[in-house]
This record gives sequence, C-alpha cells and structure tokens, in this order.
Amino acid sequence: MNQPPIHEGTPRADLGVGLFVVLLGLATLYAAWAIPESPLYAQVGAKAIPYLVGVILVGLGIGLSVSAARGGWSHGLEEAMAAPPTNWRAIGLLGAGLIVQLALIDWLGFVIAATIQYVLVCAAFGSRRPLRDLFIGIVVTLGAYLAFSRLLGVNIGAGVLEGII
Repeated sequence: MNQPPIHEGTPRADLGVGLFVVLLGLATLYAAWAIPESPLYAQVGAKAIPYLVGVILVGLGIGLSVSAARGGWSHGLEEAMAAPPTNWRAIGLLGAGLIVQLALIDWLGFVIAATIQYVLVCAAFGSRRPLRDLFIGIVVTLGAYLAFSRLLGVNIGAGVLEGII
C-alpha cells in the first residue's frame, strides 16, 4: 500500500491549531454572553451573530482537532508553500480599485465608483474583457444601489447616476 508520508510533528501542530480555534470560539461565545440585553430588539438581538460565529468556530475547531487525531491535515500545505512570485500588478490594481472607490464615491456616487472598482478588481484577477466587466459592474452595482436606497431606505452614496434615477 502506498500511503503519503507522514511528517513528524505535523499532527501535533494541527491539533494545536484545532484546539486554538475551539478556544477562540469559546471566547467568542463568552463575549456574546456578556453583551447586555436590549429591550429594543423584538426577536433577534445583538447577541445572535456573535453566538453564531462562536458556534461555527467551535465546530470548525473540533473538526480540525479530529482531523489532526486522524493524522493531520497540514501535510498537503507544503506543496502550496512553493507559491509563484508576488504579482505586484494585481496588488496594484486591487489597491487602485480601493482608492478609486474611496475617492469617487462622494463625488460620482456609489454606482460609478463601485463599477470602476469592479473593473479594476476583474483586471487584477486576470480578466481581459473590460467591456463585459463594465457591463456586469453597472448591472450589479445599480441593483445593489436600488436595493439599498429603495427597499431599505439606506443611502450608500448618491451621485451623478443616482440623481438621474
């Protein structure tokens, strides 16, 4: 039988990570329990999401610990550690997208700023079809804007295009 080589110390380190995630989940549950009750919430209060995150972290930590007890899960990560060199162009495009969003949202509005950001992020991930990305970006951001402004009554950055709508 050909079995993958077991690297010495890996299951112990994996178990440590799993137990740390369990402890992190328990700490989250404790912090959620410490949140004071508010009479302003009818059914779902401020504790719901922290409790959910805590339960998910505990479950994930238990799963990682069980996997570590069965031989570990991180031995396959060694191959992933031999990553290609950093793609500075992609990082620059992602940063430019963030800067564009921050700089233009007040002036041009959410739809235009987020569409430009979407096109830059697509380019960072290797897209070579900017017109398609522009069209998809307009549809998605316009839908998000309409959902927030019309359905929820939340202003997420009215601008030039939003003034026309």
